[in-house]
Amino acid sequence: MAMKDHGHHVLDARGMVLGRLAVTVAGLLRGKHKASYEHNAAPHNAVTVLNCEHVRLSGSKAVGKVYYRHSGYPGGLRRTKLHDLRLRSPATVLRAAVRGMLPRNRLRDGFMRMLRVHANEGAARR
Repeated sequence: MAMKDHGHHVLDARGMVLGRLAVTVAGLLRGKHKASYEHNAAPHNAVTVLNCEHVRLSGSKAVGKVYYRHSGYPGGLRRTKLHDLRLRSPATVLRAAVRGMLPRNRLRDGFMRMLRVHANEGAARR
């Protein structure tokens, strides 16, 4: 596997729609914007997203979308509404959207490590 050139992208999420932003971030992480794109190699493109607490939601997702996870024990299904998760941790909402748009293979964890998400510009400076 050949070494890829490294790139760093900084995106401002203020006013952008969540799904469209996640598609852009996933494409940059995978390196699909480069002529040297290979589907089986990680290009090591770092992406930093600022102001993710100001991202917009289309439709009625702010009220109706629910994230599910299970502990593995009987009765262990946990539900979290998007509205509650967004108040508690806005970066988690964007990370979950990007993770869902990346391929489900061995490269996905590496792609996610190259993603930095900050709730606002002040958090990025720390």
